Amino acid sequence: MAKKLVLVDGTAYLYRAYHALPPLTSPKGEPTGAVYGVGNMLKALLKKETPDYFAVVFDAPGKTFRHQLYPQYKAHRPPMPDDLKIQSNILLALVKESGYPMLQVSDVEADDVIGTLARRAEKAGLDVLISTGDKDLAQLISKKIKLVDTMKNQQIDAKATLKKFGVRPEQMIDYLSLVGDTSDNIPGVSGVGPKTAAKWLEQYSDLDTVISLADEITGKAGNALREALPHLPLYRDLVTIRCDVELDCAVEELVVNEPQTEQLVAFYKEYGFSGWLSSLSQEGVSDESETSDTAVCVEHPRYQLILTENSFGQWLDKLTTADYFALDIETTSLDYMQAEIVGLSFAVTEGDAVYLPVAHDYFGAPQQLERGIVLERLKPLLENPDVKKIGHNIKYDIEVLANYGIHLDGVSDDTMLESYVYNSVASHHNLDDLATKYLNKKTISYETIAGKGVKQQTFNQIAVRSAGEYAAEDAHCSLRLHQHLYPQLKKTASLKSIYRDIEMPLLPIIATIERNGVLVDAKLLSQQGKELEKQIKQVAKQVYDLAGHEFNIASPKQIQTVLFEEAGLPVIRKTPKGQPSTAEDVLQELALEHELANKILRHRSLSKLKTTYTDKLPKLINAKTGRVHTSYHQAVTATGRLSSTNPNLQNIPIRTAEGRRIRQAFIARRGYRLLAADYSQIEMRIMAHLSQDKNLLKVFADGADIHQATAAEICGCAVADVKQDQRRIAKAINFGLIYGMSPFGLSKQLGIDYHTAADYVENYFARYPDVKQYMEDTRSGAHKYGYVETIFGRRLYLPEINVKDMRHRQYAERTAINAPMQGSAADLIKRAMVMIAKQLQAEKIDAMMIMQVHDELVLEVAADQSETVMSICCQNMEQAGELTVPLQVSASVGDNWDEAH
Repeated sequence: MAKKLVLVDGTAYLYRAYHALPPLTSPKGEPTGAVYGVGNMLKALLKKETPDYFAVVFDAPGKTFRHQLYPQYKAHRPPMPDDLKIQSNILLALVKESGYPMLQVSDVEADDVIGTLARRAEKAGLDVLISTGDKDLAQLISKKIKLVDTMKNQQIDAKATLKKFGVRPEQMIDYLSLVGDTSDNIPGVSGVGPKTAAKWLEQYSDLDTVISLADEITGKAGNALREALPHLPLYRDLVTIRCDVELDCAVEELVVNEPQTEQLVAFYKEYGFSGWLSSLSQEGVSDESETSDTAVCVEHPRYQLILTENSFGQWLDKLTTADYFALDIETTSLDYMQAEIVGLSFAVTEGDAVYLPVAHDYFGAPQQLERGIVLERLKPLLENPDVKKIGHNIKYDIEVLANYGIHLDGVSDDTMLESYVYNSVASHHNLDDLATKYLNKKTISYETIAGKGVKQQTFNQIAVRSAGEYAAEDAHCSLRLHQHLYPQLKKTASLKSIYRDIEMPLLPIIATIERNGVLVDAKLLSQQGKELEKQIKQVAKQVYDLAGHEFNIASPKQIQTVLFEEAGLPVIRKTPKGQPSTAEDVLQELALEHELANKILRHRSLSKLKTTYTDKLPKLINAKTGRVHTSYHQAVTATGRLSSTNPNLQNIPIRTAEGRRIRQAFIARRGYRLLAADYSQIEMRIMAHLSQDKNLLKVFADGADIHQATAAEICGCAVADVKQDQRRIAKAINFGLIYGMSPFGLSKQLGIDYHTAADYVENYFARYPDVKQYMEDTRSGAHKYGYVETIFGRRLYLPEINVKDMRHRQYAERTAINAPMQGSAADLIKRAMVMIAKQLQAEKIDAMMIMQVHDELVLEVAADQSETVMSICCQNMEQAGELTVPLQVSASVGDNWDEAH
């Protein structure tokens, strides 16, 4: 058996231990927690691996040759904290006193020394194990060289490298050159992440080939690559580990020596390592548990860290007797269906917060209370409706706890929703931004403790001490934000009502909808994807024929060349950089008169359907449930509408045959059917209610077709004589005007001349004069107050309504007209959802909500109860608000969403 060399990245060990362990101190008050952690890790590693040769390698002080190559190298890194500098010197002394071989070489980094030793040992036939958490060292992996991840205590070989990064060890240098390294301030190719880099290297094998064929790579990534070409050789030099460093010792000299016991005893006494001192004095006995000095409840000036049964019991009593407390859960994933709990934080009174870690599993992590036992003891408290809970985006916590069979009850407030209702556009509604805005507090960002990009750690890998500071602060800030924001909401009765009667009751309903998920037919989507691919190729050929040559239809730059330089089409609008715009609305305008633009638009539409839905939806099917689970967001849109992501179920087009076919893949399980209930012309009805225009009110009171009636009014003919084209024009006017469309915009949409469009608008307002008056009053009020309101009193602020820039001001004015209608429609369906959910639960009906798409609600219902549920939906939706015109709902049932719509 070959002899073994174990190399330790001592600098990485030091930083990991610093962030992982509580702040221990020596009898003289010097910090020693990181030293103690590294000492235990080294002892455990030697005991497990029993190497023939061993060395601990540290970075030498000062700059290296890489700083000469690139002055910005590691420029953004903060200096080493003072308490860590002290421990760095103590650690060097510990390594020396322990008899471990140690290396520090100036002008190079520890990685270069490790690389040199590893390659020398490999050449000599030794097996090499490198203990580190640095992915850069993966470039050294070979048949004889492996890594061990110090956080997870897992060995990493070539196979594991390919699985983790998507590239082979010999490709790691090229991979790192492309993705860059944020921790070292190496830019890489802008916008190119791990997946793209791995894909390129799989396709082209190496960086040199990628560079030589850069012109063939399309899209934004291709453009970024070409811009980065002059810098890639430098990036490659920076990320390449040097394996030819001049060293003063040979591998065979790296032997662990017996320590001088007296000196080591004195060292242990000086720095207060009583556990080590005790084991050293007991011949043949070694107990190096890293938790012996750390399994305590460690006090922060403000926050606490629970690591013992006693402190957990004390906090459980405190929470149980509290009137309310803030809760925040830390997990392994943002995907609520996949997330595993790593820890929980609580806050009861200002300055009194705690973090309870239960699943930090990195190498050297302190012992924690067992997750299953902790959750079992917390369950009665979390399910107690009489103990009020506060959170920030607490919907996520509800869903994660559901993964463990816990039904979070007593949820009283969500600070994200408080902020959103108070002012939906004042800021982003994440905790960090709100703490800055309302508490004047700079919080610890997730990137600060977890890193960024490819090096970002999941929460279970983050050091307990850092995690505790971050998590306890989150709970504490949630509590303080509630104490600040809720009194503000209470000052305006309508805002308090929106929050208490709409948003908060809706929160658990949305959580349930998300967890219900929707069943999709993956085989049908696959078939549709193949058909779309054929159509895309056919349309592409038509585009090439019209253009006279092939080009990349997905490239805006190449479309610019084809449309505006070669075909000579007029430039409708320019980008901020002064280039002709190829945005969708621009192409739509050009498509009215130019077939080439029409075909490009068609190609783009089909491609989006394929990539966004037929290709992506099957990949999003949850392995446990067999369903797709979207995420609905209550605090994103300015108007109160819900938004949907991953996947976005609200953007599947219904006006195209291909979009309707995709809806056919949304199905019900056996014995059930899909029911879709949709408000009919809801925004036009709200306009009639808000404007109180007599003619508009009469149309809806009579149950007439609004578009046909409008066509008759503006064309001066009988309703029965209205032609299809006239109805189409009237429909464009009806919907266009409530979005603030001008005669110019109408002319572009309908493909008619400006004067004709202006005549239509003039006739429209002549027939509906109170609509025009409402619009003028709304603009005036928006300028005066800075906001408009929905029927229910939701305020929609318009920050740019009084700015000097005319374009921004006019956009704000158009928004002011539409926002009350869109916002009122959002309020109505939210109110209806709360009412429907309450009745379905009360009557124990076998039906569940699975989607909400703006004005439409989709449920999966037992086949024999579909008529009952349809009646419940229609009745509640029509009674969700009292308008001066009747609300009308159309509902239908089918085996799939398309049939039900």
